[in-house]
Amino acid sequence: MASNYGAGQPDRMPAHFFQKLASGVPGILFTYWLSPDGQSHRYPYVSDQVQDLFGVEPARLKEDAGAVFSVIHPEDATGVAESIVHSAQTLEPWCYRARLKLLDGQYQWFEAHSVPERQPDGSTIWYGQFHNIQHYKELEQTLRDSEAEFQFQAGFQKLIARLSGEFIQLGFGSIDECIDELLRSIGGFFGIDRAYVYGFSQDHLTMTNTHEWCAPGVASLMADQQNVSIEDFQWWQAQINAMKHQNQVVFIEDVNQLPPEANNERALLESQGVTSMFCVPIWIRGQVMGFFGVDSLSQRPWRQDMADLLIIVSGLLSGALERNRLEEDLLNQSIRDPLTGLHNRRYLMPRLDEVLATCSRHGERFCLAMFDIDHFKRINDNLGHLAGDQVLVRFAELLLANTRNTDVISRYGGEEFLVVFTEMADSNVQPLVERIMHAVRAEKFVIGGETFGITVSAGSVCVAELTEEPACPHALIGLADQRLYQAKQAGRDCLVDASGLSRI
Repeated sequence: MASNYGAGQPDRMPAHFFQKLASGVPGILFTYWLSPDGQSHRYPYVSDQVQDLFGVEPARLKEDAGAVFSVIHPEDATGVAESIVHSAQTLEPWCYRARLKLLDGQYQWFEAHSVPERQPDGSTIWYGQFHNIQHYKELEQTLRDSEAEFQFQAGFQKLIARLSGEFIQLGFGSIDECIDELLRSIGGFFGIDRAYVYGFSQDHLTMTNTHEWCAPGVASLMADQQNVSIEDFQWWQAQINAMKHQNQVVFIEDVNQLPPEANNERALLESQGVTSMFCVPIWIRGQVMGFFGVDSLSQRPWRQDMADLLIIVSGLLSGALERNRLEEDLLNQSIRDPLTGLHNRRYLMPRLDEVLATCSRHGERFCLAMFDIDHFKRINDNLGHLAGDQVLVRFAELLLANTRNTDVISRYGGEEFLVVFTEMADSNVQPLVERIMHAVRAEKFVIGGETFGITVSAGSVCVAELTEEPACPHALIGLADQRLYQAKQAGRDCLVDASGLSRI
């Protein structure tokens, strides 16, 4: 039966009955009254626990409920008020969760359950209770965090598995594309601003940014980070040594908190907009060859296991780079002469095909010269094969020193060498060949206490000469070899080309 609390008769309620009832309930029992116009409210009855928990006297709440509403968390206050209005309008049960401020100043979660009843004067009164659910909220958050952590770990493992598969299946020459994809994937997964790979010089005094990924709107640093000297960054050198000798991860949580000895490093990072960063060493064949790093341009919370996760990524990179290095070494062994380091015939022939194709498409001219060390057999017979090897190595160095980076230099076989002068007109090749021959003649060798010099013979041909037969590597080399033979027959230490025999 309805009781008209708005009419002002709360004193007739059996207070001792409610007190006994409330003492056996693990929460706060209450009756809450709201005026018809919603402008005044009070608690005709509320358990004594309200004072123990919030420091609010029950007698005070009988006059005005505002003291309880003042302990509601500011973020929850609007929702509480709106839910009460809705319950008053619909007479639906009022159930709500909100954070309330305890006597010690901490906020904890409480849940209220009550049933509304309309009074004859149009006011509304709720009968119910609210109790502490902080333990359940913490458990709920723990479960939510556990689920989020499970999803994160599963996502990370899936990402690493995918990247590992791509590295395993990568073809030779595609390592750069795979590293770029790794940086993009890692950057997006962790929500960072920049991910990159640096390589060290052999003396670890310079470093170069070889790969970089930047989030949208983040400026790239790659162009300015080539062959960067680190001699003026003493603190960073110490970190590099820690990477090399202790496999240590470098973590800068806040650039502004770097020690005084890192003033240069702090200034550089601030100019780059970096706030915090991780750097993890990359190992290849037991040596630190560089590092993988990530930057954040703003303050952010990092995972406690972030270093461990990045070490996994770095290990993936290290393995891929080591495999690529091995493949490069194997390829170089197959296409390079092990004694002189020059390319061999296996490399030369397909390279000549490429040069001929470029000539056919774009009309770029080139010439070819074959060199042979004069009386090389005498050197081997008189001074030994070790002396002969030294002569071959030095002649290869002279060829490299007197040709361009765009030219193709190879050891064709034995004491014969071949040079392809790319983008070379017919009239310009003779001075280049003669310059090589002059450099050889000026060189003095000292082996076993004996000083001696050598000469070379040469035969050259330009692609424009092959008009009656298709230009192909074998035709070009065959004509150059024929002219080299003519130079030998003419007394050696000379050049034979389209114009005939010439001596320096």
